[in-house]
Amino acid sequence: MFRILSIAFALLLIIGCKNSEESTVTPSDPSHKWWKEAIIYQIYPRSFKDTDGDGVGDLKGIIEELDYIQSLGVTAVWLNPIYSSPNDDNGYDVSDYRAIMEDFGTMEDFDIMLKGMHERNIKLVMDVVVNHSSDEHEWFKQSRSSRDNPYRDYYHWWPAEKGKPNYRYSLFDEKGDAWRYDSLTNSYYLHYFAVKQPDLNWENPKVRQEVYDIMKFWAEKGVDGFRLDAFQFAAKDTTFPKFPDGFEKNFTEYYAMQGDLHQYLKEMNAEVFSKYNVMSVSEGAGRNFVDAHNLVDEDRKELDMAYAFDGVDIAKPNGYSLDHFKEVFTRWDSAFAKKGWLSIFLSNHDQSRLVSRYGNDSEAFRAPSTKMLNTFILSMRGTPYCYYGDELGMTNIGFDSISQYQDIAAINGYKKVMSQGGDIDAYMKGLKFGSRDNGRTPMQWDASENGGFTEGIPWLPVNDNKTVINVQSQHDDPNSVLNHFRKMTTLRKNFPVLVYGAYELVQKEHHKVYAYTRTTANSKLLVILNFSETPTEFVIPKDLSPVEVLIDNYDQVAMEGNNLALQPYQAIIFEIQK
Repeated sequence: MFRILSIAFALLLIIGCKNSEESTVTPSDPSHKWWKEAIIYQIYPRSFKDTDGDGVGDLKGIIEELDYIQSLGVTAVWLNPIYSSPNDDNGYDVSDYRAIMEDFGTMEDFDIMLKGMHERNIKLVMDVVVNHSSDEHEWFKQSRSSRDNPYRDYYHWWPAEKGKPNYRYSLFDEKGDAWRYDSLTNSYYLHYFAVKQPDLNWENPKVRQEVYDIMKFWAEKGVDGFRLDAFQFAAKDTTFPKFPDGFEKNFTEYYAMQGDLHQYLKEMNAEVFSKYNVMSVSEGAGRNFVDAHNLVDEDRKELDMAYAFDGVDIAKPNGYSLDHFKEVFTRWDSAFAKKGWLSIFLSNHDQSRLVSRYGNDSEAFRAPSTKMLNTFILSMRGTPYCYYGDELGMTNIGFDSISQYQDIAAINGYKKVMSQGGDIDAYMKGLKFGSRDNGRTPMQWDASENGGFTEGIPWLPVNDNKTVINVQSQHDDPNSVLNHFRKMTTLRKNFPVLVYGAYELVQKEHHKVYAYTRTTANSKLLVILNFSETPTEFVIPKDLSPVEVLIDNYDQVAMEGNNLALQPYQAIIFEIQK
């Protein structure tokens, strides 16, 4: 018979009555930074909560739910863009970097929100979208007005009399072409993303100073950090040489970390980051580990942490291999074991839902697999980024028709496949699994018609499963996904080994279980995650002797000696005898 271990005693640990690590934490240790210890909660403001009935989330909605955000145990919020924008790419096309989009509210609302966060010891990280602007930004309006306008060199222009410039791939263009002809000055302008998102010319020092001044504006308001959108693409070779045929299949190799990007980041650090206690992270980590270290190693004086996409790129419509999953995260941890710092995440506004991609969103397994995935994110080394709704186990909505989509990437991608005579059924299948709209459906607050998100018509439909997946139904349920998330954030804060401890993979060859240790001088934890929907056996190595169960997403742990009988998607963290 298996011995059954209760986890009731773990509650004492979680509320801080016991902490085996207090002696290992040295507040004055220069390697200890607030942003390393942060638990970041990403809010897509358009989808969080609407207070004025227009169907779009707003800042007042965030203000209303600050106590909820605090209850999660998170210590920072990353807010997607709220600047003035014509919304061609849901705010990632900025027309005024110092103004709030009318849909979201006013600058007064922003100030109240920021004050409310700081009163709750929650920091705010702002998105900075400066690889490109909107074509409705005054800079671009001036730039395209004439070739001798003072703002002409704020963007990349190619005079048509030189012939069409060498092909550049666009991620969001319906034809895939990043050059757009503009008859007003008989020239082409560059847009790596949508046609209404012209790329800024970072080689122009005036552009760089404009950006630093914008960042100082927000830092002076008290913002605690900046996330640089698509910034690894900001620097370009302005001669625009020809790239090899087919380069777009691996465009990052040709787009990322070009030219003087590192010099621009050093300049930004000197002008902004070094003068304010702000966290800095850039979307993307370059093409390789050398690039990533050059971005974030402390002696480089560029950014604080890497935000690499290898992890979120694993999931595919036909599934993924746990062996590959373990290899990717272990490889990245190993590369940063002694120097630099990582971000840990499995979802964001550019991905579909966590549990639908990496877990099992069926009724039977949605809750345990979501708990298991949140246990992973919150027990790895690196700063965890948790996406709104993943603390509930929100799932993909699964649209069937292109008419249901709002995302420009989905819509223009569809047009591109159609125009090229591609496999539209395969495209729609991939979209149903991986579309960004899956991760942008409104927050599910309760079981009402629109999930408590709005009294109007939501900009995207609320998922029908709001009746079972919502904050109200999970708040008081001790076994809910939500309360497991809260237990994990508390555990991470009470056990600094989960922040600073060394990571070591255990039983690499196990094809269903991902297990690893986190170790400091005085503390050792063992994390065991069953990534399978079937009961699975796992033998704890003899040199790892469990002392206590710190957390378990089921109500019991079945052990006989060192043999564990794991339930589907069971996630356990043991304290190990040192």
